[in-house]
Amino acid sequence: MRALVTGAAGFVGSHLVRHLLAAGETVVGLDDGSTGDWENLAGVARHERLRLVRGSVVEQDTVERAAEGCDVVFHLAAAVGAFVIRDRTLESLLTNIHGTHQVLRAAHRNRSRVLIASTSEIYGKNDKIGLTEEDDRIVGSPLKSRWSYSEAKAVDESMTRSYVDEQGLWAVIVRLFNTVGPGQSGRYGMVLPRFVSMALRGHPLTVFGTGEQIRCFCHVDDVVPALAALVRSEPARGRAVNLGSTEQVSIEELARRVIATTGSPSDIVHRPYEAVYGSGYEDMLRRVPDCSLARELVGFRPEHDLDSIIRSIVDEHTRADRSGTTVASGRTDTG
Repeated sequence: MRALVTGAAGFVGSHLVRHLLAAGETVVGLDDGSTGDWENLAGVARHERLRLVRGSVVEQDTVERAAEGCDVVFHLAAAVGAFVIRDRTLESLLTNIHGTHQVLRAAHRNRSRVLIASTSEIYGKNDKIGLTEEDDRIVGSPLKSRWSYSEAKAVDESMTRSYVDEQGLWAVIVRLFNTVGPGQSGRYGMVLPRFVSMALRGHPLTVFGTGEQIRCFCHVDDVVPALAALVRSEPARGRAVNLGSTEQVSIEELARRVIATTGSPSDIVHRPYEAVYGSGYEDMLRRVPDCSLARELVGFRPEHDLDSIIRSIVDEHTRADRSGTTVASGRTDTG
C-alpha cells in the first residue's frame, strides 16, 4: 500500500507514519510545520519508503501532487488545540474546512480510500455516558469561538459523507477522544502533558474550571493500529467511528494522579475558564464514548489504562530532562 498522511509531523500523524513503515508500507508525509514538529519523524526521516513534503493541505497543487498514486489517504492535518482555536479562529476555520475539501477532492480524483480524522468535539455539550455515533450534537452559539472547531469538523463530516453518497468515494470518519501518549506537547492546551511537565518541575498544576469535568484518555499506540485497520474494513465505508477509552477520570483526579506518579511536591490551583479563554467560554461535564462499533469493525480494545499512560508520559519527560532535550511538540490529541 502507498499511503499519504497529512499532518505527518504531528503527534498522531508521526506515530501513524512509523506504524505504516513498520508494516512495510510506502508513505508520503505532508505537513506545513505550523503545529507539528519534524523532529517527531527524526528516527525515520531518511527511510527509503518515506517521502516528506512540506506544504499545507489548503494548497490544491500540493495536495494533489502528494496524493498522486496513493491507495489511501489518512487526513490528520488540522488547526487544533484550545489555544490555537481561541487565538486564530478564522484561520482555523478556513484551514479545517478548506483543507478537508482539498483532500477529499484529491482522493476522489486518485480513486484513493480516505480516512478523515474528526473529533469528540462533534458531540458538543452532549454529556451522555457512552456517546454513540448516532447521538445528537448539542452545541452552543456559532458566534462563540469555543464551538468553531466543532462546527468546522461537522462540515468536514458532512462533506465526506456527501462525497461517499454522491461521488462514490470510499471514506471513513474517525472521531478521536483525547488521544495521548509520548511525543505530545502541552503547548496548545493539551492537559495531560501540561500536568506532567508542571509536576516534574514542582510547579502548581493549574486546573481550568472546577476540575469536575469527566474525560477519557486513550493511548496513541491503541489508536494508530485501529486507524490503519479501518481503511481496510469494507463495512466502515461512509461511517463515523468513535475511537477512545471508556475509563473515566475527572480533571481534578487526573492532576492528583500525575502528582502521585511523579512524586511531585506540586499543589493544585484553579483558574476560571474566563481567565484562560475569555468571556463566554463553555464546556461540558463529561465526554465518554461508546466504542462498540470500532470493536465490531476492527476488534478495537484499548490495552493501556490511565495509570500506564501517565507513566509513559512521565518516563518520556524524565528522559528528556536528563538528556537536556525538550519533548517534541505533537500536533494534538484531536478531541
